[in-house]
Amino acid sequence: MSWLRWLGLCVLLLVAACGREQGPPPVEDGPALLQVQGHGLDGWLFGTIHVLPRGVDWRTGDIDRAIGDADRLVLESAEIQDSQRTRALFEKMGRSPGLPPLEARVPASEQAELRRVADDGGADLRLMSGYESWAAAMLLSAAAQQSLHLSASAGVETVLIEAFRDTGKPINGLETVARQFGAFDTLPEASQRRLLTQTVAEAEDMKALYERILKAWLKGDMAAIAREEQVGERPDPAVEQAVLVARNRDWSVAIAQLRGRPFIAVGTGHLTGRDNLISLLEERGYRMTRVQ
Repeated sequence: MSWLRWLGLCVLLLVAACGREQGPPPVEDGPALLQVQGHGLDGWLFGTIHVLPRGVDWRTGDIDRAIGDADRLVLESAEIQDSQRTRALFEKMGRSPGLPPLEARVPASEQAELRRVADDGGADLRLMSGYESWAAAMLLSAAAQQSLHLSASAGVETVLIEAFRDTGKPINGLETVARQFGAFDTLPEASQRRLLTQTVAEAEDMKALYERILKAWLKGDMAAIAREEQVGERPDPAVEQAVLVARNRDWSVAIAQLRGRPFIAVGTGHLTGRDNLISLLEERGYRMTRVQ
């Protein structure tokens, strides 16, 4: 279930900057966009990718019309607009005293690969050993992605925030950044270490995985994205429950409190798989219509 691990480690990649530019792939049919109607709501649900190569043209006419007609933007967390505060919270929640070296938290068979990924990404394992295993996994994933030349500043959320700010429309969130980090921070240490080990094991194939996800996202091919969930080792049940299932259920409750015409943007991985957000909203009686 490679996509779950990719989603989890990309959920807040503003904790680390990503590198240079590369040529963007062409947009095809356009990313998945759904209209959400019912219970006083007549808005949109849009599946995003949090980090992108610079220059990717994903804004189709349907997306621009929805942005123009919406009365507000609703993100996973509106607090990502304050990157300094988010980074400070990551440092506060992600660090603990007296932690064992990072090498000691992965199996002996993965230690050489851990050192390689860190070295290639310019990360210092001694400094990373001061982070809890979930936070170290996030930082290691960001280091591994240096070769992908991605940028959080080119990500969908950043572009949407600028568009809604320019028109003076409010920007809200479905949860706090503390809740996002907390999904990882409250995992048992054994689950955190498995997440760290999986991050190391899959770092070499991350480029191919990202390219497949990006291609499917630009086409709005949700079936292809869902198939990625079936690739590789099944994720730790505690990670799946905390990072996807519980948050999706919380978001469905938060969306049920909304009225008007919001443009709701969440990671595409939340729209597929078990207890996905689309299914949960349909269970609550909302009509979900694919726009593109």
